[in-house]
Formats: sequence, structure tokens, C-alpha cells
Amino acid sequence: MIVVVTEGVPPSLRGRLAVWLLEVRSGVYVGSYSVRVRDMIWSQVCSGIGKGNAVMMWHTPTEAGFKFETVGHNRRIPIDADGHPLVAFMPEEKKKK
Repeated sequence: MIVVVTEGVPPSLRGRLAVWLLEVRSGVYVGSYSVRVRDMIWSQVCSGIGKGNAVMMWHTPTEAGFKFETVGHNRRIPIDADGHPLVAFMPEEKKKK
């Protein structure tokens, strides 16, 4: 299973994702494809992300049971802790007056 979550992406990318995946909520896409198709979808997300951000998760036979990748600016940064996927939070940016 593949899950893609997008924020602030161009409508063209949303439409492209809807060709391959089912949009179950705004910006949340799911589907079940081979590694080759998953890589093609991720390539299209990376090339069409614009100023938005996205994360893709998929099932793997690891202890965690999944892997994920991110693209674009987001406070959540993926880290690896001895083979376990975790998410760290960057501090909030101070707004200029």
C-alpha cells in the first residue's frame, strides 16, 4: 500500500496524483502498486511539488513495517534511529515584524 499526503502543492500535481491514486481526503492519496510505479509516482511528486511539501509512505518487511520519504519544506524532519524511522520537529520560525 502507498499513502501520499500533500500540502500546498499545485493543482497540476493533485490532478496527476488522482490519475494513479484515490484521494480519500483533501491531499491524502492511497493506492497499491509495484515498486516501479511507486518510484514513478514519487518522481512526479518531487518534480511537481512547487512550494508545497509531501510525504510518501509504503509497506516494507522491516521491524517498523513501513518506510517513508519527504520532499519540500516542513517542520517535520525524518530521522533514522538505529534503523527505526522517527520524526523530529524543527523549531517554529519567528515571524518578522
